[in-house]
Amino acid sequence: MTTTPRARKSHQAASGPSPDEPEDGLPPAATPRGAARNRETAPDSAAEIAAIRAEGLSGRQLRMARRLAARHGIEATSDYDAVRALRRQGIDPFRKAGLFEVVGTAPAGTEAAAPGPAGQVPDGPVAGSRPATPAEDAEAIRAREIRRIQRDIARRRRLRLALLVSRLAAFVLLPSLLAAWYFFRIATPLYGTHSEFVIQQAETGAATASGAGGMFSGMSLATAQDSITVQSYLQSREAMLRLDADLGFRAHFSRPGIDPLRRLQPEATMEAAYRLYKRNVTIGFDPMEGIIRMEVVAADPETSAAFSRALIGYAEEQVDQLTHRLRADQMTGARDSYDAAEARVLAAQDRVLELQERLGVIDPAGEAGGIMTRIAGFETELAERRLELGQLLDNPRPNAARVAGVRGDIARLEALIDTQRGTLTRGSDGAASLAAIAGRLRIAEADLATRQQMLAQAAEQLEAARIEATKQVRYLSLGVPPIPPDEATYPRSAENTLLAFLVFGGIYLMLSLTASILREQVVA
Repeated sequence: MTTTPRARKSHQAASGPSPDEPEDGLPPAATPRGAARNRETAPDSAAEIAAIRAEGLSGRQLRMARRLAARHGIEATSDYDAVRALRRQGIDPFRKAGLFEVVGTAPAGTEAAAPGPAGQVPDGPVAGSRPATPAEDAEAIRAREIRRIQRDIARRRRLRLALLVSRLAAFVLLPSLLAAWYFFRIATPLYGTHSEFVIQQAETGAATASGAGGMFSGMSLATAQDSITVQSYLQSREAMLRLDADLGFRAHFSRPGIDPLRRLQPEATMEAAYRLYKRNVTIGFDPMEGIIRMEVVAADPETSAAFSRALIGYAEEQVDQLTHRLRADQMTGARDSYDAAEARVLAAQDRVLELQERLGVIDPAGEAGGIMTRIAGFETELAERRLELGQLLDNPRPNAARVAGVRGDIARLEALIDTQRGTLTRGSDGAASLAAIAGRLRIAEADLATRQQMLAQAAEQLEAARIEATKQVRYLSLGVPPIPPDEATYPRSAENTLLAFLVFGGIYLMLSLTASILREQVVA
């Protein structure tokens, strides 16, 4: 530690003439002390001092050497000269010996000088100090120094303890007492109403039949998204505005009876009211159990229960709205599908009727059956005429008229059979054949049957959608109804006071550690 010239001058004036000052106004070389100093500062002494400077000793070590030289009665021109002089006398100035040994080795008749305010030992005797007599031994001097040091340590400890107690009282105890005074005397009693409800899903036939739907339909995962949506809605500004419009949420917390820290000013903004709403309406969702827990806080129990019931009603409406659009879309889709199927059936029927009217055939299968029956009859009669012709030709002298008549019948039958067969496959006079007519009608009738089946399925879907739309798919089941409490829930005075004490204590400890670290860094 270095001292300024002004402090060094004042120190020298208080302690008397130093070894560096001339005596009686003479120059240093004219006095005996100066002569001795000149002899000591020979070239070898300068080399030793230069070597000591090269060691890089700290200021504390140099001050210890100067103090030790003063206690041994060695006069030194500087701290480095004190180190040199002590080493010449065989004394290690940096030996880790206690101050008590240093005092005990002081020669009789020398004065134990106390350290000054700047941490340096004065060269001259200190005012008010009693010089040691030859009768006092080293043990008495050591005991006296020990008592003095003990008193100084005790004084410093008392001072540090007093400062610590004052800081704790100012930064920890006083704020904790203010918090306790607020919680026990000023804070308005608030009542919290608890309620629990769960959103469940109605089991439908489609969900039970499908594998994934049947697996998760009875679990909370099936309604987790709906529960989270309801929780978000109850914590939204819309729910706060509806509660304010229905039951006067802002007016309730703006009453004069509420303490200033919790009171909502009448001209407060919507954001301020919303922050107060979030503090007094706490909603939590348990994803494992699927339960929504809600706590509503108000200044009186009846209002708290009324707020809770209103919010549960809002939640039920939100649950209904979650599936309303889905059910409406399903109903609309089923109705559109039924209308389209019905239109296709009508178109298929018109096509069959048009074919029947244009082709003149109502039942192609019946027409073909009739033609085949006639052809079979003609073929039977043709076979008979051929047998008869054969019999006539077997006669050596057949009747020509009869043979000609039979042959004419055979030709007519063959032509008729050919005509009938042509009606089935080739048609006549540009008209379509019966086979083509039957094919067209069969395709039209098959299309009509398909459209009728699709119409029946669409009708079933429409009826199922109507049933699903009329019943509630999601519904809110209230597990714990809101019951007004008969005792104030908040503030929890003892717990809040203890928490405030711990918070202030933690802040003080953190600031103290930070200040200590910064002080050590600055000193280093």
